[in-house]
Amino acid sequence: MSRHVAIVTDSTAYLPPRTMERHGITSVPLTVVLGDRALEEGTEISTRSLAQALQKRRPVTTSRPSPQLFAETYRNVAESGATGIVSLHLSAELSGTYDAALVAAREAPVPVRVVDTGMVAMALGFCALAAAEAAESGGTMDEAVTAAEKRASGTSAYFYVDTLDYLRRGGRIGAAQALLGSALAVKPLLKLEGGRIELLEKVRTASKAIARLEEIVADRAGGARVDIAVHHLAAHERASALADRLRARVPGVADLHVSEVGAVIGAHTGPGLLGVVVSPR
Repeated sequence: MSRHVAIVTDSTAYLPPRTMERHGITSVPLTVVLGDRALEEGTEISTRSLAQALQKRRPVTTSRPSPQLFAETYRNVAESGATGIVSLHLSAELSGTYDAALVAAREAPVPVRVVDTGMVAMALGFCALAAAEAAESGGTMDEAVTAAEKRASGTSAYFYVDTLDYLRRGGRIGAAQALLGSALAVKPLLKLEGGRIELLEKVRTASKAIARLEEIVADRAGGARVDIAVHHLAAHERASALADRLRARVPGVADLHVSEVGAVIGAHTGPGLLGVVVSPR
C-alpha cells in the first residue's frame, strides 16, 4: 500500500467525479429528506427529482452525515494506506457536517485534521483540490491544510436566486431579509461572507440581476489567473450562456466549470439558481 496524506471532503463540494478519482479525493454524502424518505446526495436523489419536489412544494429538508459514516470513511481511507487525513467541509455556519467529522476524527486510526473551510459548492471543491495537489507533491498534513486555507481566503462565491423563500424556509437567511425581498418584488444577489449567505444587492429584474452578477464576477477576477465555476439548478441554458460571457470577459480564466448543484444546496436555493465561484490560483 502507498503511504500518503489523504483528502476527504463532502458531497456539497460538487467536484466532477473524474477529478475526484484522479486526485484520490473521498466524498462523504449529506442527506436530503424528501417527505419521509432519507436519500444520499449524489447517488439516491437527482437534481431533477429535487426540482420537481420543490416546484410542487413538497417538504424537503437536509441533514449532515452521521459521525458513524465519517468514522467508517476514515477507517476505509486509513486501510488504503493513508498515514494522515485532511477532512475539508462546507461552512459550519450552514451545516453540522464539520461537527460530525470532528466527533469521528477523535477515534480515527490515523491522525485527522478537520477543517471548516467556510465555503460551499465549488468554493469548497477548489479548496479540496488545492489540498490534494499539495499532498500529491509529498506535502504534510499541515501543508495540505495551509494550501486549502490559502485557496479559501482568496475565493469568492456569489449567487442569484429567483426567490429568497427557500433560504428562509431552511433558516439560511434571515426572515426579515427574505420578507423585504418579497415585498419589493426584487431579485436578490447573495454572497458567501464569513461562512454565511448574506444579501449582497437587490435588483429589479432577473435579466438585470444576472447582468450584475456577471459584472461583479468580472470585477472580482480582474486580471488575475483564476478558476471559475458556474453552478445552476434547473437553469442549464442560462448557466451556459453566463459561462460563455465570462470566458470572453475574464482574460485570466484558467479552468471554467459549469455544473448543476446537488440536491442539498438546491433544496435551500430553489430552481433558477445561478451561482459563480471565483478562485484565484
